[in-house]
Amino acid sequence: MKRVLVTGAAGFIGSHLCDLVLERGTEIVAVDGFTDSYDQQEKRDRARRLSENSRFSLVEGDLANLELDQYLDGVEAVFHLAGRAGVRSSFSDFDKYQSDNVIATRRVIDSIKRHDPSIRLVAASSSSVYGNAPIPFVEDGEVDPVSPYGWSKLEAERMVLDASNDGLSTVALRYFTVYGPRQRPDMGFRKFIKAALSNETIEIYGDGNQSRDFTYVRDIVEATLAAAEAKESGLAINVGGGSIVTIRRVLELISHQLGRDIDVSFGPFAKGDVMHTGADLSLARRVLNYNPKYTIEEGIGLEFSYFKELYGDVFADNRAVEVLS
Repeated sequence: MKRVLVTGAAGFIGSHLCDLVLERGTEIVAVDGFTDSYDQQEKRDRARRLSENSRFSLVEGDLANLELDQYLDGVEAVFHLAGRAGVRSSFSDFDKYQSDNVIATRRVIDSIKRHDPSIRLVAASSSSVYGNAPIPFVEDGEVDPVSPYGWSKLEAERMVLDASNDGLSTVALRYFTVYGPRQRPDMGFRKFIKAALSNETIEIYGDGNQSRDFTYVRDIVEATLAAAEAKESGLAINVGGGSIVTIRRVLELISHQLGRDIDVSFGPFAKGDVMHTGADLSLARRVLNYNPKYTIEEGIGLEFSYFKELYGDVFADNRAVEVLS
């Protein structure tokens, strides 16, 4: 591909995708609204770094009202990664989730329809659409989200897949618990690592025996790029890490990286959290030639190193609380 458009380009996954796309010599039209979902400065710093590449151009705007058509000239694929993430806040801020996940997706689809229906649309969905379905989650199996966030992603996904009936080439990728460098501040691994580095207690919702199909961000973006080249349309496809790991195992790995024991407290399960997730990857292997490369041990090591450098080498040091507060 010579030219693509990436929404949510300054976000956690979006910035990693842009890095890989630029490595391959492709031009990017990047769109980001720099919303208040977390610290805007982190996103602006990433956008500033990406803008140092002459093949990267940035458009700032809210997809819920941005006229996207004018930016689609010469674009071969749209990677729609923009959206409002997070389960817990969706119970109180559902209007924002409706705007950022549902309305924005509808406008992206409509812009492609008007401008050039041959543009391939690859959209980020979520394993949250499954709720507490039987493990492993299969794409043609039960979907029953247990949070407003999950419902907003399912509604957006259905619009993307339905658009294939109108002649568009579309695919929705159901990402499973993505982690790695640049992770959002509200996400578990980053919160755990930050607390560990600052000698603070890691607070866990639940007993730690809940498990997730954790997926390293590089595997996610490789699958996302592969989806743009795939021939199949109108499909939802799981993208998982290939193994199911408990939160207790994650804490053991962080403790190993730290080189000492960590303080952990367990509390009530959080509203909207499911007990287990796990992806059936058969369809991803067939359609995307996808096989996750990063083990949980490798991925946590890379994320730990990233945040240790970001926050400074302050663990086991009384300065930690001040530096990381």
